[in-house]
Amino acid sequence: MLALIQRVSQARVEVDGETVGAIGPGLLALVGVEPGDGPAQVAKMADRLLNYRVFADADGRMNLGLAQAGGGLLLVSQFTLAADTRSGLRPGFSTAAAPALAEPLFSDLVAICREKHPKGVETGRFGAHMSVSLVNDGPVTFLLKA
Repeated sequence: MLALIQRVSQARVEVDGETVGAIGPGLLALVGVEPGDGPAQVAKMADRLLNYRVFADADGRMNLGLAQAGGGLLLVSQFTLAADTRSGLRPGFSTAAAPALAEPLFSDLVAICREKHPKGVETGRFGAHMSVSLVNDGPVTFLLKA
């Protein structure tokens, strides 16, 4: 499981012109599920998303995770994140999990994050064509793997 996280001052997801998820300050996480991912990867990713230290402490150092700093979490499924781009000029998707595997794992990730982060977890819409907008704060962007 992969997550491209960005510290944001705001982010939102629209489907067909309708906002389906939005946050103020917090994290936007684009999430890709790979073949072989299961409950262990979901649990590890949830822990990393909520505790990865990308927010400033009183001294201005990145020492606080989302759970400590507060703010929202916007989770967006993105199978292209798991694409094989090692060769050629076109991505291959054999390294991304099929929707039948990915959707329940993504839903489990959302559920765990909502349980552990009552300050707010929003989502896009799995499998939909989404428009994602954000204001990256920093910029701060990291690729997490579980």
